[in-house]
Amino acid sequence: MSQLNGAYYGPSIPPPQKTYHRPGRGGGCFDCCCGCIFSLIFKLVLTVIIIVGIVVFLVWLIVRPNVVKVHVTDATLTQFNYTGNTLNYDMVLNITVRNPNKRLGIYYDRIEARAMFQGARFHSEFPGPFYQGHKTTNLLNPVFKGQQVLSLNDDQTSEFNKEKSTGVYEIDVKLYLRVRFKLGVFKTKTLKPKVTCDLHIPLNSGNGASPPATFETTKCDWDR
Repeated sequence: MSQLNGAYYGPSIPPPQKTYHRPGRGGGCFDCCCGCIFSLIFKLVLTVIIIVGIVVFLVWLIVRPNVVKVHVTDATLTQFNYTGNTLNYDMVLNITVRNPNKRLGIYYDRIEARAMFQGARFHSEFPGPFYQGHKTTNLLNPVFKGQQVLSLNDDQTSEFNKEKSTGVYEIDVKLYLRVRFKLGVFKTKTLKPKVTCDLHIPLNSGNGASPPATFETTKCDWDR
C-alpha cells in the first residue's frame, strides 16, 4: 500500500461560516412618529408665541400707553402738634389725577390716601371710586383731621422739633390704588399701583404772627 501525502488530497477546505442575524429593534416607526409629533407641537407653540408677541407689539404701537400723572396742587396745614406721643393734625389736599392716554380709560375701583410722618401712618382717607375717560383730569380732595398716637423715637422727635422751628413739615402721602384699564370693550385685570407724594407743607396756624410760606405744586411718583 503506497504512502499518501498531503498533496493527494488537494487544498484544505475551510470550515463553513455561521451566519448571524441581528434581531431588529421593535418600535422604529413609533419612535419616528413621536419625534414628529413633538417637533410639530414645538413649532406650533413657537408660532403662537411669535404671533402673540407681534399682536402685543402692534397694540402697544397703536395705544402707546402713558403713565398717569398725579400732582398735589395745593395743601393746607392748620394744625400739626406732637405732644405726649399724640399727634394732632388738620390737613387738606388738592390732588389732580391726569389720564394722558388717547385710547385708554381707567377704572379706579379703590383708592386709599395714606398720610405718613417719619414713616409712621397717622391717617387714611378713602375717596370714592370713579371712571376716568381719555385725556381727562379728576380732582381728589382728601381731608386728614384728628389725632393719632405715634411712638416716635429720639431721632424722629428731634426731626419734628427741627421742622417745627422752620414751620414747614415733611409729610408723605401715598395713594394705594386698585385700577383697571379699558381699551374699547376690553378691560385688563385689576392692577395695584402705588403713588408716592413727598410733600413740604408750611403750617398756617391763622394767628397772623407771620405770613405762611407758599406751598409749591408737587409731582408724585407713579410706581407700577
